[in-house]
Amino acid sequence: MRDSQLALPQDDGRVFYDMAASDNPCFGCGLCCRHYRVSFYFGELDSQPGGYVPAALTAAVTPFLACMKGTESGHARCIAQQDDGRCSIYSQRPSACREFPAYLPDGQRNPECLRLQNLYGLL
Repeated sequence: MRDSQLALPQDDGRVFYDMAASDNPCFGCGLCCRHYRVSFYFGELDSQPGGYVPAALTAAVTPFLACMKGTESGHARCIAQQDDGRCSIYSQRPSACREFPAYLPDGQRNPECLRLQNLYGLL
């Protein structure tokens, strides 16, 4: 794993990742924010006790799942993604985003990042 990526183990066994502002391969790319439906448990919404994801930026998927607006069908841009690829709600981003590592523990780029970059002609 790169120094720019911090692994933050959670009490429930999940690992969240934070990226440093510099040396972040996501800036200028952000394909995951334009390719996948970003869905997560509705309890993460700021309208719920202890939630933090801005509910106004989400849509309901099921009674228990929400997703970021724009990603409802996949293959469309997340409402929180800025023109430079950065997330406008980075500190409030959902767990699906927090759990996606740019780098694997051995320091290699996430193969899914590379697959998307190849698919969209960025490699």
